[in-house]
Amino acid sequence: MTDIRDTVVPTRARVAVSAAYAAQGLGYAVIVTTLPSFKAQQQIDDTAIALIILLVCAAAAIGSVVADLIAKRAGSRMSLVVGLALEVVGVAIVWMDLPLWAFVAGFAIYGIGLGGVDAAGAMQGVLVQRRYGRDLMGGFFAAYTAAAILGALAVAGSAAIGAAPSAQLALVIVVASGVAVWGLFAFDRTHAAAAPGAPSTTPLPRRGIWLFGFVILAAFTLDSGVSTWSTVYLQDDLAAVAAIAPLGYAAYQVAILLTRLATDRVVDRWGPRPVVLCATLVSIAGLVFVAALPFTAAAIVGFALAGVAVGALVPISFTSAGSLAPLRSDEIIARVNLFNYVGAVLGAVVIGLLADGPGLGLGFLVPALLLVPVLFVARRFRAATRTDDPATADAASTDR
Repeated sequence: MTDIRDTVVPTRARVAVSAAYAAQGLGYAVIVTTLPSFKAQQQIDDTAIALIILLVCAAAAIGSVVADLIAKRAGSRMSLVVGLALEVVGVAIVWMDLPLWAFVAGFAIYGIGLGGVDAAGAMQGVLVQRRYGRDLMGGFFAAYTAAAILGALAVAGSAAIGAAPSAQLALVIVVASGVAVWGLFAFDRTHAAAAPGAPSTTPLPRRGIWLFGFVILAAFTLDSGVSTWSTVYLQDDLAAVAAIAPLGYAAYQVAILLTRLATDRVVDRWGPRPVVLCATLVSIAGLVFVAALPFTAAAIVGFALAGVAVGALVPISFTSAGSLAPLRSDEIIARVNLFNYVGAVLGAVVIGLLADGPGLGLGFLVPALLLVPVLFVARRFRAATRTDDPATADAASTDR
């Protein structure tokens, strides 16, 4: 007979981790869409905005390392709570009308928290789905995407009625604080190691880390490129009207959300390998579509197709990375997560540099080229499996 606690505890943790992903998506969307509104207040230009975004990416990489260090000592539950708390502190500093140096410091603190939540959220997601014995990461990332869309719509709606951005920042503070406090009691308390603070003798699967790290890099190069340049491409290169230009990014986000909502079920039925192959091929085709057909409608369709790989590859990659060596899954995920920020910078910078040369359209072939190697490593991806005994699973893992 199944103990009711075996059902209630993982269910509560699943809901709490979903809430953490939603808080992350909401917060990031509000921050990046609100940032330009601070230009007049802080007397900064577009270059300063770009540098602040770069600072956040660099700080997030540090946050991922910090999350790993905390997880080794206190578990990923505490690591996720600390990351959310740092985000609250950073957003609160940005929210207040402070001098420029404090404003920038607030973004640095937020960036560290951002990286911590990215890494620890994935750590928690892997632990929860391990207890369920099936893939759940797609659902967690779907919560992130849905909340990000709502956050962007909230900022747009506030701007339409002339409201100050402080209300949205306050919402982020309240939501992240609430999830952090709730998470102290609801996040999964399982420690990835045999015992808290005890080092595992299992070697880190370095080849696997680089392999799945590269997939994450390719996915986030695509994500950053489309997020940063799709609207600019439609408006400046294809002469789309201002009301139409954002539809490329909107179609891209909708495709990511729909893909993530379907990923867990499709992987459960067919396995991760065909899903990885299909999603990668669809996105490569979409990016080629954008580069080869310089028409507004074609570009919007292409950006939507491009979102399929980001929707599927990111959750499946973290699931597969966490399965490499379950006793050290926290450390592995923290390292794989670092490739996220390298990809974010590559997508924003490299594609932008091509704008003055071959043009933005051809620039979208860069992430397409990065996706090609993924087709040849699809066999290395794994679905989630139930591992009540991590040591047994660790010994059985051969995908190094």
